Amino acid sequence: MPSADPDLNFTAEELDLLGRTADALSAFMGKPVLAEVVDASETGFEWVIFAIPLDVEDGGEDKVIVQIGGPGARIVGNKGGLEPGDDVYDCEYLWAVQLSDIEGVRFIKVDQDGDEVAWSDDLRSVLPFELTDAPLPDDDDDDLGEDDDEGDDDLKDLFDEPPHRTLH
Repeated sequence: MPSADPDLNFTAEELDLLGRTADALSAFMGKPVLAEVVDASETGFEWVIFAIPLDVEDGGEDKVIVQIGGPGARIVGNKGGLEPGDDVYDCEYLWAVQLSDIEGVRFIKVDQDGDEVAWSDDLRSVLPFELTDAPLPDDDDDDLGEDDDEGDDDLKDLFDEPPHRTLH
């Protein structure tokens, strides 16, 4: 078995970002998306796999099927509302991110065909969403000014004029 290089393990910040990505995917797709971190002991580097649990009625044809969960599984994010515990889910593989020791490349994104489709030293650049910690703008009604009603006169004029009828 390859020994795991400490640099080829996800940091707490990276795990948080990966978990938030799974949560965003769940919200975007309207389905639970699970993200499981695979231990570096098997490959020498950690990687995370993103997948959608299959419904009982879902067929596996034309899908790459993987199993997520089980005893000791490291699932990041809110688990799409599921509580995997020791349960194993048959899932449709979406994509994975693996760590790399290549100079200038820490993250490699792997698609459903097993092809390396993106690589970068910045995790955010291989993820499908721009997730930031920037604060949301204040939703204060106090900063509404006089200028906010500028378009109202045009609407009033539009509705005050009688409609022009054209008969053909």
